[in-house]
Amino acid sequence: MPKRKDLKSVLIIGSGPIVIGQACEFDYSGSQSLRSLREDGIETVLINSNPATIMTDPSMADHIYLLPLTTKSIIQILKEHPQIDAVLPTMGGQTALNLCIEADDKGIWEDFNVKLIGVDIDAINITEDREQFRELMLKIDVPMAPQATATSFLKGKEIAQEFGFPLVIRSSYTLGGAGASIVYKAEDFDQLLSFGLEASPIHEVMIDKAMMGWKEYELELLRDKNDNVVIICSIENMDPMGIHTGDSITVAPAMTLSDKTYQKMRDMSIKMMRSIGDFEGGCNVQFAVSPDEKEDIIAIEINPRVSRSSALASKATGYPIAKVATKLAIGYTLDELENGITKSTSALFEPTLDYVIVKIPRWNFDKFEGSDRTLGLQMKSVGEVMGIGRSFQEALHKATQSLEIKRNGLGADGKGYTDYNQIIEKLTNASWDRVFAIYDAIAMGIPLTQIYDITKIDMWYLKQYEELFQLQKEISTYKIDTLGRDLLLEAKQKGYGDRQIAHMLGCLESEVYTKREELKVQRVFKLVDTCAAEFKAKTPYYYSTFENEIETADGEIIIANESIVTDKKKIIVLGSGPNRIGQGIEFDYCCVHGVLAAAECGYETIMINCNPETVSTDFDTADKLYFEPVFWEHIYDIIRHEKPEGVIVQLGGQTALKLAEKLTKYGIKIIGTSFEALDLAEDRGLFSELLKSNNIPYPEFGIAETADEALALADELDFPILVRPSYVLGGQGMKIVINKEELVKHVVDLLGRMPGNKLLLDHYLDGAIEAEADAICDADGNVYIIGIMEHIEPCGIHSGDSNATLPVFNLGDLVLQQIKDHTRTIATELKTVGLINVQFAVKNDIVYIIEANPRASRTVPFIAKAYKEPYVNYATKVMLGHNKVTDFNFNPQLEGYAIKQPVFSFNKFPNVDKKLGPEMKSTGESILFIDSLRDDQFYDLYARRKMYLNK
Repeated sequence: MPKRKDLKSVLIIGSGPIVIGQACEFDYSGSQSLRSLREDGIETVLINSNPATIMTDPSMADHIYLLPLTTKSIIQILKEHPQIDAVLPTMGGQTALNLCIEADDKGIWEDFNVKLIGVDIDAINITEDREQFRELMLKIDVPMAPQATATSFLKGKEIAQEFGFPLVIRSSYTLGGAGASIVYKAEDFDQLLSFGLEASPIHEVMIDKAMMGWKEYELELLRDKNDNVVIICSIENMDPMGIHTGDSITVAPAMTLSDKTYQKMRDMSIKMMRSIGDFEGGCNVQFAVSPDEKEDIIAIEINPRVSRSSALASKATGYPIAKVATKLAIGYTLDELENGITKSTSALFEPTLDYVIVKIPRWNFDKFEGSDRTLGLQMKSVGEVMGIGRSFQEALHKATQSLEIKRNGLGADGKGYTDYNQIIEKLTNASWDRVFAIYDAIAMGIPLTQIYDITKIDMWYLKQYEELFQLQKEISTYKIDTLGRDLLLEAKQKGYGDRQIAHMLGCLESEVYTKREELKVQRVFKLVDTCAAEFKAKTPYYYSTFENEIETADGEIIIANESIVTDKKKIIVLGSGPNRIGQGIEFDYCCVHGVLAAAECGYETIMINCNPETVSTDFDTADKLYFEPVFWEHIYDIIRHEKPEGVIVQLGGQTALKLAEKLTKYGIKIIGTSFEALDLAEDRGLFSELLKSNNIPYPEFGIAETADEALALADELDFPILVRPSYVLGGQGMKIVINKEELVKHVVDLLGRMPGNKLLLDHYLDGAIEAEADAICDADGNVYIIGIMEHIEPCGIHSGDSNATLPVFNLGDLVLQQIKDHTRTIATELKTVGLINVQFAVKNDIVYIIEANPRASRTVPFIAKAYKEPYVNYATKVMLGHNKVTDFNFNPQLEGYAIKQPVFSFNKFPNVDKKLGPEMKSTGESILFIDSLRDDQFYDLYARRKMYLNK
């Protein structure tokens, strides 16, 4: 029975700004869902306040409301669109579910005759109200940890007395483990109980007996209205219970479960899903399993929506969970839908993986000085990466290479810990780098049994680590000219990078590459096909690995490569890697638009990225997707295989930009602005010469490489001084110092963290107004300024943390003319082809240049949404030489003002200094439209503008 006939128009609730605990995986699922509804001719109405994402692009839905996620906004939309039949709240994370419940409580859906699809309110309430959920599980014989609910401080104290410690406190109706904690000692209980009760919107907590050291698993399920259920993916947390799944290293498929226990877990999850309500769509179930031979299973929770893990599961299996869940919500059944990968089998099948997936979270603790870095029940990561390999070891290495934390993989890079006490501390208190510390512990000779006793990480994983270290030890006994093919192939099959092998052999990375070429140890590309090659896959979604040669029946020696190269002209777009503070979803938005624009210009498009949360890594965004680390060796092999016309680096943030020098050195064409121009903008000395020769003012500055040089400069520059390292993103390491003592302390600290870096010291223009402009420039020097924004906060707060107003509200014509003139001059002098962002400080009606970035910036998606124009599309066509700037009919439309508002996740780090400064700390943004400057919201922002400046 096909889709429902009564659904003509559906409202989708998005997840709002990106915060820790709810990142771009919901943007990905929401985008897929919108496309899925459109395929069926259903009108789509979207509410989401996030301007940085693809989901809120005008092309994604019929009507897009960039409004705050409140019931007031919902009422406004339902009044404007009385034709809306239903609401789908399962694609926008906890934010959407909570808003849906609130609207239901207020009777809004009933008033406007809007049906709920994809989930029912009872299912949400049962799963969120931990007491109801517990009772239901007992009724259907699903075991749970001993637990009880407290709605008051007193009740919580009674429960603790009964259970004893350690205990787990979890808040009801929260996301990303907000309010949750593990309590080991009675003296910490009162404070953590109060914290948990306050975090819950209904002031309720569930107190569990802690199942410390138990293994943790997740299953992703889909169910249709005929009660067909498929389990898309099993995910095993390498970290045991006690660390939030969003902060755990996870592996798919599950590695250390006996088949018998896995079957029990499957049956249990299906029973749970069927018991919580009668709905069609996706579901995520979490379990704990005892680490002994009994393998007892207990249920932890169930989420009746697409989850953080379903984005991962979609990328891991190639099965588009959000797309299918949407089809089920509008009445299709699984057997009626086709498998989007094979195009020949139905969606009523369970994917089989002939490869391994490893997800590692990406943290940003350096942005929160003084934060507690230990991992626990409250999620702290800001993004994640995924590695695909033929073995766990290869996938683990690829994931560590994708993190962009200056490591070349596990071990073998000279950066490991060598102090016994430090290693034990790292193992005992799980933090962001425990994944590396395990390797260091084995290298130091700490026995596996001791590592297991401390970490409770399953012995199977520890043995995999041990094998890797043994291989490193063996290779280290050779030199580059004596290393044989078998050992080199084994190292590559286990994921070691050329840089790591070079470190083991004491030679150059390029020598290892040459040796591989000689010995024919070459990457091959395999399809992610959901069905272990039982059926022919049609989707071009690849990962790399290393295989032995095979001899065919007619004696030909081949290595099976599944990535067929066409004779079309191709463009590669380099993605932006894992989300982090300073480089978020906005660059993924730019990459997706770059891919679509290149396709419109007749190119075959190829995407390289390793972020499982985003739309750029969807299997049908580009003509070909390589799910690989944005890491030199991987990229170079793909480029040599595909032979593109060139590579676009200016859309993927600093990640892609950092590779421009090497690409140029190896003779690979960079599409758009050249490496020389990118470098000129980054090199403060050269850039200032350019400004000087064009009579453009800039703050007095100097360059120092030692503390002594910095002190000498301070005498010339005058305090306050802004200190910053070169070649960083998001203001990393920037600080305003007001005396020599602070200056020396900060310089010594920076040089310790970033040895060999040049530091820039600028005289800080106290009390200046900050502004920025984005522009598109072509090879003929035509420049079009797409937007000029004025920051509400004073100069000195990072532009990513400032409220940016479009258009400007407080700058006179003289100042605006200077901004326009300087932007045009800098864009043409830097020979920009594509996008450029220039930042200014305005003092006494003089416009000074702070910096220029000839690449896509954080503000481009915001301007595109505010003015309703596809600027990245235009810029990409200019980069490709397909169009000139003068070919486009620019027609920006904005009544009143748009304000880009930063959103912070400080609630995850309660003891951290929340003052703002030159280093960026916001995790996401929302957009606010106002008709005039008399608006109360603008007045409120303006009144508080100086409150947060941190010297």
